[in-house]
Amino acid sequence: MPKARLLSFVLFLAMCLSAPILCAQEKEFGIEIDAASNATVALPAVFKPNIDLSARGFSQDKAWPQELAAEDTLQVWEKEIGFSGFYRLQYNLWYISQLSQDKEAKEKLLAAYDALIKKINDAGGIVILDLFGTPAGMGAVLDKRSPPTNQKAFKEYVKATIRDLSCNKRYRIWYEVWSAPDLDEFFLGKEQEYLLLYKSVAEVVKELEEESKVYIPLGGPSTSWWFQGFDGNTIVTPEKSLIYELIKFCYKYKLPLDFITWHAYSTDPKAEKEVTRYKKNPSMLIRDWLSYFRFEGQTPLLIDEWNYDRRANLLPERAEKAWMGASYIPARLVHMYTAGITHQMFFSLEDFYDTKDSVVRNVGIFAVTPSGSGFKAEAKATFTIFKMLKSLGSQMYVLPKNDDEFTGAIATKDKEQIAILAFNYIDPEIFLNYVSRNISSLSEGERRSVLNIVKSKNFEKIKSGETAIETLRTTPRVKNILKNAQELYMKANKQLSYDRNVKLVVKNLKDSYLYTKYTVDSSCSKNCAYTPIQEKEIAPSDIYQETLAMKPYSVTLVVFTKKPLEEKPPAQGALMQGAQNQTAEDGALKAANVSSSGNTSAGLAAFSAANTSVIPKKD
Repeated sequence: MPKARLLSFVLFLAMCLSAPILCAQEKEFGIEIDAASNATVALPAVFKPNIDLSARGFSQDKAWPQELAAEDTLQVWEKEIGFSGFYRLQYNLWYISQLSQDKEAKEKLLAAYDALIKKINDAGGIVILDLFGTPAGMGAVLDKRSPPTNQKAFKEYVKATIRDLSCNKRYRIWYEVWSAPDLDEFFLGKEQEYLLLYKSVAEVVKELEEESKVYIPLGGPSTSWWFQGFDGNTIVTPEKSLIYELIKFCYKYKLPLDFITWHAYSTDPKAEKEVTRYKKNPSMLIRDWLSYFRFEGQTPLLIDEWNYDRRANLLPERAEKAWMGASYIPARLVHMYTAGITHQMFFSLEDFYDTKDSVVRNVGIFAVTPSGSGFKAEAKATFTIFKMLKSLGSQMYVLPKNDDEFTGAIATKDKEQIAILAFNYIDPEIFLNYVSRNISSLSEGERRSVLNIVKSKNFEKIKSGETAIETLRTTPRVKNILKNAQELYMKANKQLSYDRNVKLVVKNLKDSYLYTKYTVDSSCSKNCAYTPIQEKEIAPSDIYQETLAMKPYSVTLVVFTKKPLEEKPPAQGALMQGAQNQTAEDGALKAANVSSSGNTSAGLAAFSAANTSVIPKKD
């Protein structure tokens, strides 16, 4: 046996002796539902296939919105998914103003936005319109990222935009003020300057609502993470976040704040379950802030940008290994729901390729590659996940609390079908993510200790167990967090070596069903056909059960669709009676035809007499 493998075996054996649970076969994960039960809730909006329609970042046609996906890709989404959910559009005020000298191009660009917004509204969907980019001439040195220096001109510009879309055309639009203003790449200003910018838009909304009596939802601040502020804040001091400051600011100046937004890129499916020093997760804490400052406690909380992310622009898990990022989607959604998130919008529809700012990111569910004089878009495995989400029913079963670290499910029903979606996702950053989620529970000195350990050359050995945590010079609380993180890391590595058994039990199938099963796994990363891998008929039964063998980083959708009732052939007596009726009618018609050359009344009388013999008399 090679030395490296021998060392790994010895380390694994040592871990088994100290934590036997790691060496035991992972217990079978179970999903049990009752087809006859009405113990369901309306499918929460967070599970809908919502998305930011951004992409490419560059178009040869200057009259096409530069931040919007290509028209042919939008058409594919519309055909396969539809536009009935929440859809975020980047509305670049700076770029629109740049076209002022080309009236025809500007009108075409605005018409493109208008047509898409109308299409979404007509389908029952809602648009989140992200207003960003200071119009030319209204900021410092014409910098689109600077705060407006001419507030009056900026307000009039925004007012004309919102009046046209919301008051005149009555589109259902939620307006979001800027995107990631805490990052210099998107906003070159200070916190107070952003708040004044928000105030300008909020005053416009109040004026238009009073003028038109139309409700115009407004929100923000769309920060790069929920606790972020302009001074590089951390989870330790969430009250210094821009979200907190915006809530307080809106309360002080009596401004509308109808929803809260932020970004959340991670590999951690439990990112929304970070533990704050207030012993509450982010959603609970933000709702406390809203209630304290007299806003509605149930104000919608939207994660307006999220994706599988390991702090890199290009990742194999979003490209040639797209099934890994795909399996992350339902895992993250389940935890968003249990954490209290209202809505989410995945980012984004297409990859970014060769933008004017030289940005290349493979975050799209459609890959974009050069093709001739243009680009070619190809669906990734992630697109199949959105098709699966589209297949979910309108009612969701409330499943028992799931403590499984890697496997979970969403079970739904409609009048005619039952759909169960199961996933097996293993976080490759599970050690660091666990530590990150729990670091705010430590003292300042303990947090520094953790940071030093993570930055040390010995970190990989600590993570793998080569260096015993007991030997570290730190507090028992830090050691406990590191031990838990290490155990999860070892379990995750073990989980990668075998398929996970998922036991599916469906009770009280009183009708006959057509069974179809779909899977996303390592067998496909791009242009995956959405076709069943198994189909069969299920007879009525009290209990149906099977075991699904799920590969690491896979998603399985099982759908039970009621078979339509077959029409029974008529009984023999009915057939004989029908023949007699037809014979009588034929005779009557023949008599009528014969008489028509002479006495029409006699012919009709004959027809009537013949029919009287086959129509039951009323009592």
